[in-house]
Amino acid sequence: MSLRIVHYNEPVLHTKGEKVTSFDSALARLAEEMIATMHEAAGIGLAAQQVGRALQLCVVDLRESDADFTWEIDGARPPLDLFMPMVMANPKITKVPGTEETVYEEGCLSFPKIRGDVVRPDAIVATFQDEHGVMHTLKCNGLFARCIQHEVDHLNGVLFIERMDKKTRGEIEDDVKALAKATKAAAKKTSP
Repeated sequence: MSLRIVHYNEPVLHTKGEKVTSFDSALARLAEEMIATMHEAAGIGLAAQQVGRALQLCVVDLRESDADFTWEIDGARPPLDLFMPMVMANPKITKVPGTEETVYEEGCLSFPKIRGDVVRPDAIVATFQDEHGVMHTLKCNGLFARCIQHEVDHLNGVLFIERMDKKTRGEIEDDVKALAKATKAAAKKTSP
């Protein structure tokens, strides 16, 4: 069963997620539903806030993307098929010292058809727990690093449009306002 993806202007998108403390069947089920939702929407990442839950939980799957990135998980470099889709609970990221910042056009499932350039570090180290509570360390760059940074921003209530420079944000502002208005109208229809 896929979940409803929350669109821009719903307050949960600006809510910092609570730490995941219970690695039980309910968490595994939520992660499974988030993965199904992400795949159905043709996304490469999805945060709990995007399905209406303020939790430190996101899912990532880059198997279908062009692998213009490198990775190392727990000191090894297994094929993506062995660890994706990936469930990340309580992730912490740090920029790899000396890495350059790169510009890349990003999109977001909570902002349908809205895209814009965002500057981010090209290489990161992420520590996180999987759906069983096991700790992992991931080193990655390129699209993989960008995707994780985008999702971890969601977990902290930060949206990709807030990372855009003024010029880029100005170019999409009309679309963002139209989406906010549509989200507000949809919320009125569903409230009692």
